[in-house]
Formats: sequence, structure tokens, C-alpha cells
Amino acid sequence: MIKVAVCGASGRMGRLVVRQVSLQKDMKLVAAIDTPDNPQREKDVGIVAGVTKLNVKIKSSDDLAKILRSSKPNVLIDFTAAESSVKNVKVASKAGVSVVIGTTGFNKEQRAEMESAIKKGKIRAVISPNFSVGVNVFFKAVQDAAKLLGDDYEPNIVEIHHVHKKDSPSGTALRIAEIVAKARKIESEDIKVKSIREGEVVGEHTLMFLNPYEQVDFMHRAKSREAFAAGAVKAARYVIKKGRAGVIKDMQDVLGLK
Repeated sequence: MIKVAVCGASGRMGRLVVRQVSLQKDMKLVAAIDTPDNPQREKDVGIVAGVTKLNVKIKSSDDLAKILRSSKPNVLIDFTAAESSVKNVKVASKAGVSVVIGTTGFNKEQRAEMESAIKKGKIRAVISPNFSVGVNVFFKAVQDAAKLLGDDYEPNIVEIHHVHKKDSPSGTALRIAEIVAKARKIESEDIKVKSIREGEVVGEHTLMFLNPYEQVDFMHRAKSREAFAAGAVKAARYVIKKGRAGVIKDMQDVLGLK
């Protein structure tokens, strides 16, 4: 049985992750964590997530180290904010708990801090800007297209998200730019990215390859955040069964696309 802790447990993604974990026969939710001032604190996370009572109360992130020691999870799934995720990874590393991180918006320094903590603690990790299976197949497809189409086709990215999303461009858009840039042997900053924040759009990414004669488009549209939660659960299972100590994997590794 894989024992799971969830950070950001009462948030949009956290509730869906709790729901997905509760549906798995080989997983058990043992801890739920959120911010100290969260109004859902001390409530049963199963009720908050809209599933059945799970007998796991939402606790303060200030007590994360203590919570991990007492609940002894195998893996911590984190969908919070960049600064919080960095702190949570450091605590998990000291506790010897593997991590699955779905937070986006990390700067280079924050990413380096997480990498250092994971290596020092020799924990297993999956960090990905998008846990959707479809998006990761999209990543593979655009990598091949960027190579095959060649430099005659200019790449442009347009991404649309809900008005509540804090980071812009999205982590997924930045990953698309990195993939295309690597295939073209150019800098990712040279690829145009347009971000739109309107309404309640879950997530839409379009990559266009254009030249004067034709246009080739690749598009992924997320219909539900459930896709990300289901992918995070796949990653949690992977990191426990196939992860390597001190090594960061991503969703491409989880799906065997590398």
C-alpha cells in the first residue's frame, strides 16, 4: 500500500488529487496539509474534497515536518505555489519522503534549491509542469514536428488559462518552447509566446509552425483538471516503484515517452 500525503489539500487541484487517491486500491491518504490560515483546517479532507469521510484532517503546513514523522507517507504530492513547494520539498527531503510536484512558476534559483535538496536527501522525485497524459503525448509530437519541419517554419505558442492563474506564461508553454528550441538548437527565449487570462479556461495550448505557404498547428485543450490529478497519481505510483534516489524524473519518464 502506497501511503500518500497531499499539500494544498483544500485547493482546486488538491481536492481532485485527494479524490483520485481515494479511488486507488493500492493507495491510502495518510496526511492532508494546507496553509496555516486556511478556513478548512481541522476538517476531514474527504468531506472537503466532496468524497467520503477519510478520517484525515487538514493540518497546517507549519507543522509539515511533524506531520510527515507521524503519518509516515511514502510520497508527498504538492500542488501549491512555487515558494511553498520549495519549502515542502526541503522538509520532505529531510524526512526521506519522495515527492511529486505539480506546481509551476519556479525561477532558476527555486528549481536549483529543490534539486539540491532532493540530491542531498536521496529521495525520489517527479517534477512536471503538466501531468496530463495528453499534454505529454503533445510534447512528444511537437518535438518530432520541430525537427521534421525545419527552420523554414517559425514556431509560435498561444496559451489560454483562467483568470486565477498566477504564472504567465504557463509552465506548459515554457516547456513547449524548451522542447522546440532544443530540437532547433536555438534559445527558448527566441520563440514567441502569447498568454491570455480570461474566464475559467482550464488550459489550452496551441503551437503553430508557419511559413509563407502553409501553417501546421498542434493544440491541446484540457476539459477538466481531473486529467492533471489522475496523472499525478500515476506519477506517485511510478516514483515509488521505479524512481531513483536523488534523481528528478518528469511525466515523460512516467509514461515511457523518452
